Amino acid sequence: MDTLRPIVIELSEGKSAYFASDQHLGAPNEKESKKREAIFLNWLHEIENDCEVLFLLGDLFDFWHEYKTVVPKGFVRILGKLAQLHDQGIRIIFFTGNHDLWIRNYFQQEMGFEVYRDKQIFVINGKKCLIAHGDGLGPDDKGYKRMKKLFTNPITQWIFRWLHPDFGVPLGNYMSRKNKLISGEEDIKFLGEENEWLVQYAKKKIQTEHYDYFIFGHRHMPLSIAITKESTYINLGDWIQYFTYLQVNKEDFELKTYAKK
Repeated sequence: MDTLRPIVIELSEGKSAYFASDQHLGAPNEKESKKREAIFLNWLHEIENDCEVLFLLGDLFDFWHEYKTVVPKGFVRILGKLAQLHDQGIRIIFFTGNHDLWIRNYFQQEMGFEVYRDKQIFVINGKKCLIAHGDGLGPDDKGYKRMKKLFTNPITQWIFRWLHPDFGVPLGNYMSRKNKLISGEEDIKFLGEENEWLVQYAKKKIQTEHYDYFIFGHRHMPLSIAITKESTYINLGDWIQYFTYLQVNKEDFELKTYAKK
């Protein structure tokens, strides 16, 4: 049974919580990334009037590493928009993914985000939700789990910070795109409900504790799968191929596709 303390969110009348994941800004190259960045920026503009809470479930960037006084170049429009949303009172909750797990404190101190590095329970309008990026959960994925232990090791991070950013950031970008354990390129296909490891994870968790919703990213596919009659697994998809997001209001949890403009 989870020992996490649930965080309660009661949405105001007429307001929504929005969830999005796996934008991978910076990939596969600057030109293509800027096109997708513009689409995501338009979506942020469109939701700001009724958005009360914005959940970003990881891999906003294809690679992110913070040095003590340096952050990666680029993404200024997205960062500026997210800072504006926070400043106008929208709560922004960020879960680190496998591509941006080297976030330190920039998002909290500069942007005002609430940052989570592991799964967390939220109760939204009375619905109990287990929320995470999704990497490393469930069975299998053993190669990535070993790699994550290496990358999250304080000694590994300390060594990498000694690389000059002009070398370290391009190296990180190269590894992020070429190493399939990190990129997950081979996993972006539906495996069948019985083989989806996040579905298996949800089915195992529901045996010991009830959740109305399991909400994850990482798999890059928009999915809504019944775990039991009272519990649903939702995967948010991505902003590379699907441009999907979850909207939660007083009535329901609805997975939607953004009409690109």
